Amino acid sequence: MAQSGLPNREKIQLTSRDRFSGGAFRFHVDIERQLVTVNFGTRVTAGEIGEYGQKLRDHPLFEPTFSEIADLREAEEIELQADEFLKLADEVDPFSPQAKRAFVARTATQNHAARMHKILRAQRNIEIFLTLEDAERWIGS
Repeated sequence: MAQSGLPNREKIQLTSRDRFSGGAFRFHVDIERQLVTVNFGTRVTAGEIGEYGQKLRDHPLFEPTFSEIADLREAEEIELQADEFLKLADEVDPFSPQAKRAFVARTATQNHAARMHKILRAQRNIEIFLTLEDAERWIGS
């Protein structure tokens, strides 16, 4: 128990602004906003997305119903094959069907990757934006 008499989960919630940095991605779980933001690096692979999904599932503050903003703007190479897109959408994605998902993409390659995920997860609440501000506005609506 925490000193305040609250369970450890409540104590952990006080540190919700902490960031996790992986080699090819950074993510932040904001429990107050019920939002996960992830920034991918210059090269994105299925393995890295899988690692992000696992680390997110393992994060003590993460809930599958949280919204997500996935920022792809730094990605110069997105190395995913069709079967990897399917596996990521069907097996790796930690978010529930109710979660709002926003992708931020500036290039045709980034946009294509985001569209593929949107198509494969058709029941999901997924949109693609050019700017982080537009994505945040939509998530907050």
